[in-house]
Amino acid sequence: MRVIVTRPSASARRTADKLRRLGHQPILLPVMEPVHYPEAIAAALLTPHRGLAITSAEAVRALEGLDLAAHHGTPVFAVGEATADAARQAGFRHVEAGPGTGEALARLIIDRAAQDLLYLAGNPRSPAFEAGLSAAGIRSTTVEAYAMREVAWSAEAVQALSPLPEALLLYSKEAARHVFARLTPWLAQRRDHVFHVLCLSPQVAEAVPQKDMIERHVADQPDEDQLLLLLSSCGGTKIR
Repeated sequence: MRVIVTRPSASARRTADKLRRLGHQPILLPVMEPVHYPEAIAAALLTPHRGLAITSAEAVRALEGLDLAAHHGTPVFAVGEATADAARQAGFRHVEAGPGTGEALARLIIDRAAQDLLYLAGNPRSPAFEAGLSAAGIRSTTVEAYAMREVAWSAEAVQALSPLPEALLLYSKEAARHVFARLTPWLAQRRDHVFHVLCLSPQVAEAVPQKDMIERHVADQPDEDQLLLLLSSCGGTKIR
């Protein structure tokens, strides 16, 4: 099955390897790429804090090149296992993984009664994590570790959309909005084509347009392995 991967390039390559091992053909079409802000992170790390909160592995990648030796013992609360693994690989020794969403991570931090956290955030981001901490009276400071910027598709990349692939992987609402703004011409040309859209969470699925040709699938857990399991239920190419 030909599968569109819209993740940023660094993440997309790892996803592509998984897809090939599963017997699928990845089509790499990132719609956004990160811009890291290491200077802002370095300044924030010098301020008093008792823990770090991270809701994306991209925030961990934004730490590359910084001297983190003095911070490796700082407790880290990560949104899910993939982000937690990235933090451990970066040298952090005390990492706790949440269930996979910002809202759930906030509940975990509240349960741990953690205070004075430094949140390494992205832009754009869901407000649920910060809102959850604020409502519970958890003291935290937010620093934007990176921002996602829209990138254009090359002519070669656009050619990969003809014929339209059978499936699309979506990891965020923002990516969903951008990719469907671009895919509209191809969807209009192939109304008889069943297009499987695999979403990491129900929140991501909310950004998928309601069209007869689109079949939405939502992962049981916000985890990439769970997302890729959905491919087995798509049944390859189907024409109505």
